[in-house]
Amino acid sequence: MPQENKRLLSLDALRGFDMFWITGGDDLVHIATKLFGWGWLAVLSQQFHHPEWNGLTAYDCIFPLFIFMAGVSVPFSLGSRMEKGVPKYKLARKAVQRGLILVLLGIIYNNGILVKSFSEMRYASVLGRIGLAGMFAQLLYLYKPSALKLLTQGVILLLGYWAFLSWFPVPGCPVGTMTMECNPASYLDQLILPGKLYKGIHDPEGIVSTVPAVMTGLLGILAGMRIRGNTGQSGEQKAQYLVLYGVIALTLGIIWSFFWPLNKNLWTGSFVLVVGGISFLLLALFYWIIDVKKRQRWTLFFVVIGTNSIVIYLLSHFVDIGYTANALFGGVLAFFGPDTVELGQVVTYIVVQWCLMYVLYKNRWFLKV
Repeated sequence: MPQENKRLLSLDALRGFDMFWITGGDDLVHIATKLFGWGWLAVLSQQFHHPEWNGLTAYDCIFPLFIFMAGVSVPFSLGSRMEKGVPKYKLARKAVQRGLILVLLGIIYNNGILVKSFSEMRYASVLGRIGLAGMFAQLLYLYKPSALKLLTQGVILLLGYWAFLSWFPVPGCPVGTMTMECNPASYLDQLILPGKLYKGIHDPEGIVSTVPAVMTGLLGILAGMRIRGNTGQSGEQKAQYLVLYGVIALTLGIIWSFFWPLNKNLWTGSFVLVVGGISFLLLALFYWIIDVKKRQRWTLFFVVIGTNSIVIYLLSHFVDIGYTANALFGGVLAFFGPDTVELGQVVTYIVVQWCLMYVLYKNRWFLKV
């Protein structure tokens, strides 16, 4: 079947949109809410907090959306190389290498380099989950490049994980309990993971709950296969299929949530499907506007972030952008009141950070793991 290999501008823009909300956008909403007190802003601000345990907010969608988008890019990157005859073992080796590099970067992100003793380090991480989930999703795609087979394997993963959480015995806990203190995923993470867990007894990026995250990556791969393949279809038709997939996933996830709660901490199957559905719909919207309708002028802000998403994630953690922003604009902000200064600090932080990313973008310096 003929395939399309062109780069999706919509994917870069959506990735940048996703990253923006954890690199200053969330603080902008919180402070604007405090400053202006508008009702709709207050509602939006509440969406930028994680629930204690069960439940779902917009903030919970950011991480899985990134894994989903990593999956979308797989048919474009691996698919084109497979068609050129690159041996699968070489592509598999590259996928494993990339996954392990992200695991290492995640460990450095959490702990620095030799700052803590090995027993005090936290090994599970956001980057580690992206790396491992993406790695296994890519390996499945390499050796089973069929939409039906990938979907079947993903469903088996989710059902197997559901059975595991429902019936695996945890000492001192009733079977089927899924609280933070009593659940099989956290129990096994305590046994398997070295060092410290994020919350002592539980780690939201633990090894066990990374298994269903592979399905998140597979959903992204299915979306990428739909866009890249089927060249006889128009962009409009492909966008419509993405919407259809999103509605189906959302519906199934909502139904399942009555029996298996939405829970990002455990990455439950209902969470995978609901957030996967939202991801399909967001991709459909961005793809339709940007790549189908060619409305692209507004995308630069997000594309600059999205083309170096790992860099901005690491930069916001290791580099004191706030210090630079204050050194440049602190004198100007001093003329305003305290609340306005706080808002100005966030805005200037975002501006300085974006300008640094733009320098990388303009010079085509992209971190490729």
